Amino acid sequence: MHTSNDENGVTHATNGTTSPVDHPSKQISIAIVGGGIVGCVTALGLLKRGVSVKLYEQARSLREIGAGLAFTTNAQRCMELTNSDILAAMKAVSTENELAYYTYKDGYHTLSDDPNDMSERELFRLHAGKTGFDGCHRAHFLDELVKHIPEGVVEFQKRLHSYEQGDGDGPITLHFEDGTSATADAVIGCDGIRSRVRQLLFGRDNPSSHPSFCRKVAFRGLVKMDKAVAALGPEKAHNQCMHMGPRAHVLNFPIAQHTLINVVAFADEAEWPHEKMTAPVSRQEIMEVFKEWNPTVRTIVSLLEDSTDKWAIFDTYDHPAPSFSVGRICMAGDAAHASSPHHGAGAGFGVEDALALATVVDEVNATLADGKVGRNTALEAAFQAYDAARRQRCQWLVKSSREVCDVYEWAHPECGSEPEKCLKEIEWRAHKIWYFDIEGMVRDARSAYQRFIQGG
Repeated sequence: MHTSNDENGVTHATNGTTSPVDHPSKQISIAIVGGGIVGCVTALGLLKRGVSVKLYEQARSLREIGAGLAFTTNAQRCMELTNSDILAAMKAVSTENELAYYTYKDGYHTLSDDPNDMSERELFRLHAGKTGFDGCHRAHFLDELVKHIPEGVVEFQKRLHSYEQGDGDGPITLHFEDGTSATADAVIGCDGIRSRVRQLLFGRDNPSSHPSFCRKVAFRGLVKMDKAVAALGPEKAHNQCMHMGPRAHVLNFPIAQHTLINVVAFADEAEWPHEKMTAPVSRQEIMEVFKEWNPTVRTIVSLLEDSTDKWAIFDTYDHPAPSFSVGRICMAGDAAHASSPHHGAGAGFGVEDALALATVVDEVNATLADGKVGRNTALEAAFQAYDAARRQRCQWLVKSSREVCDVYEWAHPECGSEPEKCLKEIEWRAHKIWYFDIEGMVRDARSAYQRFIQGG
């Protein structure tokens, strides 16, 4: 038996048991650790394929921190293929960009000597083509997803402590910090950037178990649309706009059916001494960071609340996971490949993960129907296939996100502040994200599963 214990190497006895969902002998039971967006999307994909799912969330309710996120058409297609309810939930709360392109501005230099001149030099436009751009509030999207999850699937206040991954036909036993335990045939960790599942897979002292600080912070906020329009004008307020400059950049885009704009300003930070990933900051402190920028950027920053938080940017670039799965345990979303947010694609890649997982688990269903291979063997092959289908692309995103931040901030060695070079560098990276061969990923995942199930 392979046992994954706490950081002291001890598996503690439990005082109670949380029963898994009852299921027929051939129905797979999967425990999902973490009830954020990726956890809920993964649960809905598995439920659609007849899997018995339990989702364990450490908080008292399902909730998302942060503000805005966006999904391009390829991510929306993955939602539809995973479970059409996911796409319906997103569309219920999303906001489309009014223009068919993304606008990049020089947020640093001014066009006149007038200190109140709000005009900016447009550097270039990146046409979105058929990709779309739907922005939404994280909490609003999660609230809609929850409506589609059947009663009894989610259990709250369940913080994972350790697990035991049995050999042969035995189930996996999860132990929670409240002294209870549960069993499942497989476990998917969707528990975010500080994933407990990741720590248990690789060991608490392994650098791959922990994210690294990117030496960047983000100042985030939501601004009422009428206030933003009055300050910025309707076109800039109702559309995505990237304000580029030295060692920092500012992004704004509409959410909540054009009733709010999401604002995020990124800047350098040498170190992060705080235990939490956020720390309080005043608007005046943020304005000090951007005091030499042009009037538009200073105005955007001035729209933020008097007091807010700055968010430390962490990712898994320095120590990527050697695998997204070990046996019948795997990871998805930030737990597997936490990325800095500069591509705005982290959530979309988590949805891609969910589709890949739904695909390989459906292959397990077919295998078990034949009765030729044991369920645990089939699930191990499925998670190996998931890793093969997802790891290279996801770890590319983590790397590219750091590099595209340098482009936005005129620090990329091949681009500097030259608009044409910046556009070319941003465009090829964006197209790799947007024009992803989704059907090819599904085929590759199925083929890899068949190879692994045959011992290849």
